[in-house]
Amino acid sequence: MRHIAIIGSGPAGYYTAEAAQKQWGDDVRVDIFDMLPVPYGLIRTGVAPDHQSIKGVSRRYEKTALTDNVRFVGNVSVGTDISIAELQELYDAVVLATGAPNDRQLGLPGEDLGHVFGSASFVGWYNGHPQFADLNPDLSGKNAVVIGMGNVALDVARILAKTEAEFAGSDIVAHALDALKASGLEKITILGRRGPHQIMMTPKELGELGSLERASPRVTLDDLPEEADDAILEPGIRKSVTHLRSFAAIPEDMHAEKPIEVEFDFFANPTAMEGDGKVSSVIVEETRLESGKAVGTGKAYAVPADIVVACIGYRTSPIPDIPFDERAGRFANDEGRILPGLYCVGWARRGPSGTIGTNRPDGYSLIEKIAEDAESGTLGRADKAGREGFDALAATRDLDVVTFHDWKKIEEAETAAARDGSPREKFVDIEAMIKASH
Repeated sequence: MRHIAIIGSGPAGYYTAEAAQKQWGDDVRVDIFDMLPVPYGLIRTGVAPDHQSIKGVSRRYEKTALTDNVRFVGNVSVGTDISIAELQELYDAVVLATGAPNDRQLGLPGEDLGHVFGSASFVGWYNGHPQFADLNPDLSGKNAVVIGMGNVALDVARILAKTEAEFAGSDIVAHALDALKASGLEKITILGRRGPHQIMMTPKELGELGSLERASPRVTLDDLPEEADDAILEPGIRKSVTHLRSFAAIPEDMHAEKPIEVEFDFFANPTAMEGDGKVSSVIVEETRLESGKAVGTGKAYAVPADIVVACIGYRTSPIPDIPFDERAGRFANDEGRILPGLYCVGWARRGPSGTIGTNRPDGYSLIEKIAEDAESGTLGRADKAGREGFDALAATRDLDVVTFHDWKKIEEAETAAARDGSPREKFVDIEAMIKASH
């Protein structure tokens, strides 16, 4: 019998568990640990609340979770309730599928001013992550600045711009919806160091900006390269640039019909934030492209900002005594291998790149490597206690473990509390989750 512990219950964790079942069938026991009492990681707290079709992938993970040889072990904090070393004594393989939950820092003067947020905390706030439920961003000002040219920046801009009616069918949490309903925003500026051809925004997400009820996207025509130059682009980016061209063609009178403007400010490198206690502007240096890189021109200007959200990437949380690649913001590894019996997968292995689906081949590839290591004998002794050993240890430490069946009770309570048209009203407090699970 193989015993595998997976730390993290997001896509990478469940795809790895699924692969373990395919590899060993009934001869494997997989325990998936999570510090929260609820599973699915970024499917629950990272995917935009108005993108419910993407969240539907959790139904696949549920099929895996409800099998006898895979178990969800929620409300257990690895590093506090139990150490990695203890898990290695109990399980043949320990897999870190912890994702990349921390924001990359801008490293700019004024970054610590009030109302400057990273996307992990801001997205966590409107998605109901318990760690960020009390963020309480002030949306009463007129100007928001979103830094970044990827899909997360698009998500943040779109959420800030939507009407209450446009959130029908979403699972945005009540505290965020109430704040957005009272928003005074009139302009959302999306800052990018480079130009339209270098965006990382996908066509579907970018196209959504063109059909918002009260917001109009604006692109300066002079920022766009010659249309013939689009031919060299990868097809997806070409479609995205086509959206930008359509935004640039919107007549001025149509912009005037909508109260919120979403402006793409290309060739704009933020260099500082200014304000007295709270941010009031972002100082930007104009750039130009040289061999695809943004180079400063020395020309600077200020962009008014009552709130700033930086969407520039994520980092994995380091764990004491586990090799970590500081520059890449992930665990140091060789194709998923960290140390004998210790592995990583997903964003914890490769950094924050790829789609949700990218984690499937990643998980399957890692299980192949674990199987190879099992065959070669590098996993150590074959008589580890696994699940039974953890349960005995949990009993001595009085851990209040939340199982997948307990989670289903939480889910039922969230569904019952949903406002009309919404699939759920998430608990944003861990104690409330625990109470519902019992």
